[in-house]
Amino acid sequence: MSDAEDKIEIESITSPHHVQRVGRAKYSAMRAALLSVLPDGPPGITVADAKQALLKHLSQEHFPGGEKAGWWLKAVQLDLEAKGVIARGTAKPVRLYRCP
Repeated sequence: MSDAEDKIEIESITSPHHVQRVGRAKYSAMRAALLSVLPDGPPGITVADAKQALLKHLSQEHFPGGEKAGWWLKAVQLDLEAKGVIARGTAKPVRLYRCP
């Protein structure tokens, strides 16, 4: 597989029209882990709680010892928010949940 096939384009709700290319395997692993721990609606769970909960769902191959999980969590979170797959609640701290 070429490097281009190993990448996926992601967006960010905080930077509309800006696209970044990241590794498909790590993105997919983090996306699956994040979606598995988020509730189906508001008020959601905090980002810190989501990170703690999803760590056990991450493969050691892609995230040995949870390495770089925080960066990938944020990248996937912002992409999924931009795509309308997840949303954040209105209260602070930020709480995330899956959209219907």
